Amino acid sequence: MKANQPCQVFQQQTGCARNHCRRRIFHTMNVTQMHERLRLELLRRIQRGTLSVSLLARQSGFGEPHLCNFLHGRRQLSLQAMDRILASQHMSAADLLPVLRPPGLLLDSEDESSVPVVSHAAALFDPHIRLSAVQWMMPVRSRELQSYRSRVSFSRRGWQRFVAVAIAAADALPMEPLLLPNALVLIDRHYTSFMAYNSERPNLYAVRNGAHLTVRYADFTAGRLLLRPHNLGYPVELIEVEPDESPSDLLAGRITRIVNEF
Repeated sequence: MKANQPCQVFQQQTGCARNHCRRRIFHTMNVTQMHERLRLELLRRIQRGTLSVSLLARQSGFGEPHLCNFLHGRRQLSLQAMDRILASQHMSAADLLPVLRPPGLLLDSEDESSVPVVSHAAALFDPHIRLSAVQWMMPVRSRELQSYRSRVSFSRRGWQRFVAVAIAAADALPMEPLLLPNALVLIDRHYTSFMAYNSERPNLYAVRNGAHLTVRYADFTAGRLLLRPHNLGYPVELIEVEPDESPSDLLAGRITRIVNEF
């Protein structure tokens, strides 16, 4: 198979948990694109500390020099080698595909779009949302998504922009009554600036607090990230910013919409 030849790698039924609809999505991706997505995903896992070259070598059976050449873009893998590495990481070819908008969610008009609802870890750490990470799709008007202004750091420009997450009851309490238990929040991951989006109200952010996603008002002062709750019965939190980190690295993105009942 040639590198730029389309590879039909995924065809499945995708369900929408909220309206019980099922629609078929067909994806095509060429081998070069799959190869690059696999390389970037492995590098992301290494950077997060969940994988190392030596561990990958043990899991896949390839030598470390061979893997280093692949990870540094100095050589490519055969399809059989890609299959071995995918299997060693408990991934499938479908996990390398970007999330596309299912056409079945165009329920009312051509202005209807959708955003993937994902885990907190995926919202914080995954530049590209894999299909296997999507819990369901949240309908959103296209014109709403297009209306949001971005202010993003260079390192985040390539990230998939919009995701949504559910907020558990314990995490919602400090933000009540603005945020209710089990609410959905829509996150713009291309707004990682502390500059006020609207002069009349403070920005609300999804923030990385350790390995946890927290919804708070946030400011940066005296080398610390200041997290303020909406419910004054809860304390203000301070997060130390590591010397090798930018304060904006701790922001998953700006909360653009809260859906308390759905």
